Amino acid sequence: MRWSWRTEHRSKRTRLVTKDGHCNIKFGNISYYNHAFLMDFWTTFVEIRWRFVLSYFAIAFIGSWFIFGLLWYSIAKSNGDLLGQSQKDGHIKCIENVHGLTTAFLYSLETQTTIGYGGRALTGHCASTLVLIIIQSLIGAIINCFMCGLILAKISLPKKRAKTVMFSDTAAICLKKGTLCLLIRVANLRKTLLIGTQIYGKLLRTTVTQEGETIILDQVNIDFAVDAGKDNLFFVCPLMLYHTTLGQCPFFEMAADTLLQQDFELVVFLDGTAESTSSTFQVRTSYTPQEIQWGYSFLPVISRTKEGRYHVDFSKFSKTVQVSAPHCAHCFHSDSGHKHSQEIQEKQGIDNPGFEVIDIDDVTAM
Repeated sequence: MRWSWRTEHRSKRTRLVTKDGHCNIKFGNISYYNHAFLMDFWTTFVEIRWRFVLSYFAIAFIGSWFIFGLLWYSIAKSNGDLLGQSQKDGHIKCIENVHGLTTAFLYSLETQTTIGYGGRALTGHCASTLVLIIIQSLIGAIINCFMCGLILAKISLPKKRAKTVMFSDTAAICLKKGTLCLLIRVANLRKTLLIGTQIYGKLLRTTVTQEGETIILDQVNIDFAVDAGKDNLFFVCPLMLYHTTLGQCPFFEMAADTLLQQDFELVVFLDGTAESTSSTFQVRTSYTPQEIQWGYSFLPVISRTKEGRYHVDFSKFSKTVQVSAPHCAHCFHSDSGHKHSQEIQEKQGIDNPGFEVIDIDDVTAM
């Protein structure tokens, strides 16, 4: 069966980082460190799912209303204000129109939310009601601040901005400016710029040291750059990232027919700051050997219209076309170095350390 580079034919190899940037890792026996999550409870609440946040939101408010409703009910009961209790002539209630659990709950709700319909109110006859209304007002304000801050923090998470930055589905290896390079395309889907953008990569693989130690997920730095450099990019249109396969690069010893036999994962990171919110974020994606196309190059996506405007065609964002490319980086750079040395020798000659300069007159005299 012929191999296809299409995304639907990708290998089912388990990866550490998914295509959308989530880390595929599970922590075991973490119950010993549950106290750490409690100490950092704010981050814990911000990172939990929305359904839990909304559940805690409802539980916090309804629970506090019900608890304080029970306290108001107990005060009314101790003062003999409830229906069915015997009341003497001239009896003064602690709370007007609170004569049961339901009305006590309604009074608690009206107090904490500052609705104040006017039907239920303190009489000032009982000192305990003054203490309780102060406590409920303070606790209600704390709950309001915490829950509103939590929802605002989740809405403004930098992860949402990262959703509008996309990488190409596959990577490509081809010649660029006379050297063999690994190419990846990245785009910012919003018109607002990203400030201080930095792009880098990590090659994850299992290695064995000289001492025989097996290192799982050993990390090797992979530097990416564009024509204008690798820092502070003008990220207004899709950019082509490239990594040269020279020197100590892990791809230097790979070849077109051995690439699919390799066991590694290339994780690419993009760090930046959103111009509109000044929040920093990170975008991640990964590529397995089955997602790297040797001898392919990306189709151009930027064109200019008749009106003089620049047009980006995202339908070609991840599409590639087959091009001529060397079989491997090692042999390509070896041949290039050999040809380069031959050209220098042909143009400049070969230095002869034993060459002696003699005077013509001396030769004639002889």
